[in-house]
Amino acid sequence: MITRADILVLGLYSAVLGGLAGGILLFAGMNFIMGGQNAGWILMLLAGPVCGGIGFFLARRTARKGGLVVKPKSK
Repeated sequence: MITRADILVLGLYSAVLGGLAGGILLFAGMNFIMGGQNAGWILMLLAGPVCGGIGFFLARRTARKGGLVVKPKSK
């Protein structure tokens, strides 16, 4: 059973880890862009999906813990 505490911890973990990962990617991307390297735009564009992916995988882990895993449909 998933409790309120699990949901609270999920929110805190995903916010902190997503913020750290996204912040590092944004920082590195801006450093590259300011240095004249266009590869920094790739890091800047990946910052958002990486943050969302971290939250998604943490939510799946919490759902698995609570027994709420939905199995993918087979074709």
